[in-house]
Amino acid sequence: MSETAAPGGAIRSVLATDCGSTTTKAILIELTDEGWRQTWRGEAPTTVEAPFEDVTRGVLNAAMEVQELSGRQLVEDGGIKTPDVGGQGVDLYISTSSAGGGLQLVVGGVVRSMTAESAMRAALGAGAIVMDAFASNDKRKPHEQIERIRQLRPDMILLAGGIDGGTRKHVVALAEMVAAARPRTRLGGGFNLPIIYAGNQQVVGDIEERLSDISDLQVVENVRPVMENENLGPARDKIHDLFMEHVMAQAPGYDKLMGWVGVPIMPTPGAVGLIMQTIASQKGINVAGVDIGGATTDVFSVFEGKFNRTVSANLGMSYSVSNVLAEAGLPAILRWVPFHIDEKGLRNRIGNKMIRPTTIPETLEELKIEQAIAREALRLAFIQHKEFAVELRGVQQERTIADAFRQTGSGDTLVKMKKLDLIVGSGGVLSHAPRRSQSMKMLIDAFEPECVTEIAVDSIFMMPHLGVLSTVDQEAATEVFERDCIVYLGTCVAPEGEMKTNSNVLTVQLTFPDGRTESRTMGPGELWSLPAEHDPGVKAVLTPLQSNLDVGAGPGKPLTKTLRGGVVGLVFDTRGRPIQIPTEQSVRVPLLEKWVDAMDEYPTAEGQG
Repeated sequence: MSETAAPGGAIRSVLATDCGSTTTKAILIELTDEGWRQTWRGEAPTTVEAPFEDVTRGVLNAAMEVQELSGRQLVEDGGIKTPDVGGQGVDLYISTSSAGGGLQLVVGGVVRSMTAESAMRAALGAGAIVMDAFASNDKRKPHEQIERIRQLRPDMILLAGGIDGGTRKHVVALAEMVAAARPRTRLGGGFNLPIIYAGNQQVVGDIEERLSDISDLQVVENVRPVMENENLGPARDKIHDLFMEHVMAQAPGYDKLMGWVGVPIMPTPGAVGLIMQTIASQKGINVAGVDIGGATTDVFSVFEGKFNRTVSANLGMSYSVSNVLAEAGLPAILRWVPFHIDEKGLRNRIGNKMIRPTTIPETLEELKIEQAIAREALRLAFIQHKEFAVELRGVQQERTIADAFRQTGSGDTLVKMKKLDLIVGSGGVLSHAPRRSQSMKMLIDAFEPECVTEIAVDSIFMMPHLGVLSTVDQEAATEVFERDCIVYLGTCVAPEGEMKTNSNVLTVQLTFPDGRTESRTMGPGELWSLPAEHDPGVKAVLTPLQSNLDVGAGPGKPLTKTLRGGVVGLVFDTRGRPIQIPTEQSVRVPLLEKWVDAMDEYPTAEGQG
C-alpha cells in the first residue's frame, strides 16, 4: 500500500467512509468530465465490537463492494490503495465515525443557562453527545453530582465557567467536584480522562492544581470570554484533537484506520454540521437540517452565520419510538393518522414497534402510522432545537453572579422561520419514504415553514462524507452535495400571521418557463400542490388577502419571486401556523384525507385489510 496522498495535492479521486454504529458506508467520489461526482457506493456491517473488534474489517468490506461495482482496485495489502495510479486506487481516503456510541461528553459551567450552555454548544458543534450538564446552580446536591459523574464514564469532560476576570469561587468549586469524582474513561485501558478547561483564564492555576494529577488536562481559550460573545472554536478544535488522540486511539482497530486516512477522522454529526455550514456560507442562506435515526434525532441550523446543533437523544423511529409516544402523547400522534383508528388500536400498533424496533412497515396503514410518529418526533426535536439555539443569555443584564443565578428566562431563538431559506431532511423515514411527496409533507407538517422555503432530502446519507471532504476541497464537496447528495423536493409557500377563517387568504399567479400560466385564490385550511422543475423555476406573484399576513415582502404586501420546484414541485399551504387539526375523528379524518389527496401522498386504491 502506497503512502496516503497529501491534502492539497492534485486530487482526482476520493474514497470516503462513515463508520456508523451498525453499518459502515463507503462512497467513491471522482473528478469526471462533468466535474466532481459521487459514482459508486457500498456498505457493510460495522466491526468495532466482538467478535471482530477491528473497525477496519468493516471498512475494507465496504470498500471491496465499491471495488467490485466500479472495477477500480481500492484494497491492497490489507489497506486502502493510495494514491490513484492509472485509475486504480484513490488519491485520498477520508472517514467519519459514530461507531461505539460516538463521542460522549459531560459538560460543566457556572450558570446552567449561560456558561454551561455555551460549553454545550461547543460540544454539540464538535459532534458530541452531551450525556449530562452540571452547573453551580444545579438543583442536585454536590454528592449527587459526584456520583453521577462516576457513573457516566464519558470520553471527556468540557469544563467552562466565568467570563475572563469574573467569578473564581464557583469555577474552583466545579473543579473540586470533578476531582472528588475521579472520573474514569469509558473504554478503560488505564488512560487518564481528558478534561478540557475553557473557562475564566485567571483561574487556570487553580484548575491545574486540582485536576492535573487525576486527568489529562488541556487548557484552551474561554468559551465565554465576555458576556456578549461566545468563542467556541478553540474548544471545538480541542475536542476534535482529543477525539483522535484518546477515543479513536483506544477503540478497536482505529489506530490502524488513523494511519490510512489523509485527514483526521471526524465524529459523524460534526461532519454533517460542517457541510451544512459550508453550504450556508457559500450560498449566503439560512439552513435547517434534521437527521432522524432509530434512537436519536439531530437538528442543525445556520442562521446569519451562527451554527447550532442539538441531539434529541430520546426521540427516534425504532429503539426510541416509545419515548416519542411518552413525550408527544397518544392524541398528538393520532391527529396525523388519516384513517379511522381508536387510541387502543394505535397504542397496540406502536407497542408492536416497541417489541420489534427494527421492522419496517408492511402495509399502507403501518406506513401512515410510522409517518405520523415521525411528524411528532421531528416536531418535538425542532422545538428543543429552537429552545437551545438562542441569543446569548445574560447580556445587558446586571452582571453580578447573584443576578446571573436568578435568571430563569431564555433568550430569543435564533431560528426565525420567516428567514429560513432551506430545510434538509435525512434519515431512513425521510430519505427512503416510498414517495417523495410523503417526505415533503412530513417536513412541512413538523417544521411548519413560513413565507417561502425550499425543502430537500439527503439522497443516501452522504453528508458526513462531504463534511470531512470540505476540509480538503470545499468546491468538490459543494459540487457533489448539489449534484448527487441533495434531492430538491420543491418549495413551500405559507403565509405567516394569524388568519381570519371567514375570508380568503392568498392569491397565487404563476408563469411557467414554457409560458403557461396558472392562478388560484386560496381560503384558510387548504393545501395546493403542483409539479414544477427545480431549474429554471416558476415566476410567481403572491398576494396576501388579509392585511396582517406576510409571504416575505411584509404584512399585506405582494411578493414577486421565482419559486424553485423539485421532484415534488410547489406547495401552497394556508393551514396557518401552528397547524390546527380538529380532535373529533369524524371531522379530522376527512380533512387529513383532503390534504393527503392534495399532495398525492398515498395510493388511492389502498386494498387494505
